[in-house]
This record gives sequence, structure tokens and C-alpha cells, in this order.
Amino acid sequence: MEVREKGTLYLVGTPIGNLKDITLRAIETLQNVDLILAEDTRQTLKLLNHLNISKQMISYHRHNEDAKVQMVVSLLDEGKNIALVSDAGMPIISDPGQGLVRYLVENDYKIEVIPGVTALITAIVKSGMDSTRFTFEGFLSVAKKQRIKRLNELKEEIRTMIFYEAPHKILYTLKDMYEVFGERNICICRELTKIHEEYFHTTFKEAIKNIEENGIKGEIVLIIEGINELELEAKKKEELEKIDPVEFVKIYINSGLDKKEAIKKVAKELGVNKNEVYKKCIKL
Repeated sequence: MEVREKGTLYLVGTPIGNLKDITLRAIETLQNVDLILAEDTRQTLKLLNHLNISKQMISYHRHNEDAKVQMVVSLLDEGKNIALVSDAGMPIISDPGQGLVRYLVENDYKIEVIPGVTALITAIVKSGMDSTRFTFEGFLSVAKKQRIKRLNELKEEIRTMIFYEAPHKILYTLKDMYEVFGERNICICRELTKIHEEYFHTTFKEAIKNIEENGIKGEIVLIIEGINELELEAKKKEELEKIDPVEFVKIYINSGLDKKEAIKKVAKELGVNKNEVYKKCIKL
């Protein structure tokens, strides 16, 4: 009995707004695969109709992803070639498919990436904000407690930060960011590559006031400047000055270290000269 060769999963980038941003390779792939996994079949149908492509589609989104991994694997085992697309941009980036790709990588299935436009890159290159180093955070949690926790973990981030956000949640997000980060320069990018594309260079305070008064529409990429390195250094120095190294030395002595080793360890942890710590610990 002839063993059929396994199929390939193609991760296909699609336009984020302007339908002309589809690549020739993406069109060719969508024409030639046996079926398409679509985050929202209605959204993908608009693109396929624009390209005059008729193809079987299977709904593949966050709420059914786990249940459909084995179905996709079975189709690949039958030799079917499959394209995975999200509603817009590159699949997997803040979109379903990560679990499927991980399984296929771990089990030596063939995967090909058909690169396309990505909202986060489109936004930062036009924003004018520092793109030398940046961190992509995707969507923050809808739960305030988890959202604040993550923002607190990022408040000393020196790199530019990029977030995705929905218009009905942006005001809550900006208020939480202002509370945790303090005032920062930001860029609100909306409706990327579409007719009403806009980039607002503003601050948290101004943005909150503007949205409260005028509202905002469209999917949003939010770009936040990182904390200034000099400001961060000064802040840490101020915090260190409030710390009593003697108390730390006592803790290490009580845990079994001798005085000399305890002083050396505390000096290293606090980033200060060990002689300074020694002078404060003479009476110990």
C-alpha cells in the first residue's frame, strides 16, 4: 500500500486594511491549497471574493482551536495542503494558531510561512517613536487586576512598548497606564492602511481627555515610550538611599554568613562600595 506524503501547513499573511497589500505569493498559495483555516470565514470570504478565489474554508478561532488541532493533523496526514489565515495581518500574532503550530513543530510536520503586513511593524515605523529596540505586548487582560499587574511589571521598561487595543477598551487601558506609568509620550495608531488611517502623537492625559470628549473608532495599535534611562537610574538611586544596609547585613549574618561575607553580599546587591557598607556596620 502506497503511503501518502503528508501535507503542508501554510501560515499566510493577509492585508490589515488595504486589500492591495496582499502578496503575489500569498495569492498563489490561497489558490493552490486544498482548504483554508479562517479565524472568521465571513471576513476571509471578502478577501477571497476580491481575489476571485473559491476555496473550502473551516472556522478556526480561539474558542474552537483546541478541539480542531487533531482534525487539522488528520487532514495533513491525508496529504491535504492547508492555509491558516487570521482576519488581518500575520496569523499567530495575537491570533489563534499557536497551539497548532507548536504541535506540528514538535511532530516534524511541514510548515511554510508566507510573510505579509503586520500591524505592529506598520505602526511603529510610521509613528516616529524609537524603533531601535521595542517590546510587543499584544492585548492586555480585560480583567483590571491582571492588567494592572502586567503594567506594574512594565513600568521600568526602557524600550518602546507596543500594544493592541479595541476602541471600547482603550479609555480604561489609558487610564490604567497613566496611573502606573505616569505621564508619557504616546502614539495612538488607528485604521492602519485604510481610508481613515490616523496617528495621534499625544500623552496619556491629553489622550484620555480627547477620547472622553470625542470617542474613538477602529482597531488600535498603541505605542508607549519607555522610561528614560537617566530617570530610571535616578529613581533607583533614590530608592537605594532609603535602604538601611545594616538591616540587610544582620539578616545575612543571622542566616549563617560571617560579617565580612554578609557585607560583601549586601554591597553587591545594592550596587554600592563595600567600604561604605563596612563603615555603617562597624558596631555590629
